[in-house]
Amino acid sequence: MPVSYSEDLRRRVIAAWEAHDGSQRHLAQRFKVSLSFVRNLLRQYRQNGEIEAKQRGGYQKPTIQNEHLSLIKSWVEEKNDLLLSELCIGLCPVR
Repeated sequence: MPVSYSEDLRRRVIAAWEAHDGSQRHLAQRFKVSLSFVRNLLRQYRQNGEIEAKQRGGYQKPTIQNEHLSLIKSWVEEKNDLLLSELCIGLCPVR
């Protein structure tokens, strides 16, 4: 999964832009980032004064519900060499 650019890089791009060190295209080349990153960063900075990266992703519901998890734990405690296929067969009636 891609990682957001550092806050330090974001600050340097903003500082260079405010110092009129070149066009957006020039800044993108200078800092080795995409032109769209520079444009989006400057837009975000102008709109709300923030340079922090936006939160990525969001909440994902657990794949296994609590009731199923406790059932699986009890089966594994009873017999710790169960195969995944056996656990799946055991869970089918629960669904």
